[in-house]
Amino acid sequence: MLLYHRPTSGHSYKACLLLSILGIKFESVFIQANGGKNVVNDEYLELNPRGQVPTLEDDGTVVWGSTAILVYLASKFDKHRTWLPADPCRTASVMQWMELAQNEVNGLFLSRAIQKFGYSGDLVAAQRAGNTALDILEDRLGRHHWLACDWPTIGDIACFPYAAVADDNGFDLKGRPALNRWFKRMIQVRGFFPMPGMEPLVARLTEERKLTASLGATHF
Repeated sequence: MLLYHRPTSGHSYKACLLLSILGIKFESVFIQANGGKNVVNDEYLELNPRGQVPTLEDDGTVVWGSTAILVYLASKFDKHRTWLPADPCRTASVMQWMELAQNEVNGLFLSRAIQKFGYSGDLVAAQRAGNTALDILEDRLGRHHWLACDWPTIGDIACFPYAAVADDNGFDLKGRPALNRWFKRMIQVRGFFPMPGMEPLVARLTEERKLTASLGATHF
């Protein structure tokens, strides 16, 4: 299995994270970026006509785009079907959050890409969409531990990366306690590893967890 990706790409990270969680071994082919654009050749464009990352090759099957790759991996390799349940109602629930990831959460991606990687775009519009995404996530997670089901799914993976680094791009996460509790649950999922830029969040949440455990063990 080959995964064409870039470590700093949140979309690539989604695929890498699910591969890690499912314990699937793969080879990486790194795609470089220059001036906010991927540096790709005609051979790559035959695999992925959009010229974006990630792209997956699995025994002759080519899947491009993080949403399609998450669905493919969860459907083929998760024998318990927890990450993408087979039940139609639960499948639809998961896909609703995949839809949010492709739309409002994309505002978080664009804000980061414009400010950090030289992408062109409307920063104000991206920030508006990003704040809408964070508000929707905060509301949902204020009432549920996970987005789609009573356990983590690819809907959570799809929305997580750009939300988790949003405070590094001018968004307020301190005033969203439910989001922070969700981040804490996400980093405890077996197979989790941080995306570049996510280390400060992981360090803070890990320290908070240690402090909470320490206080819980204190006898007065």
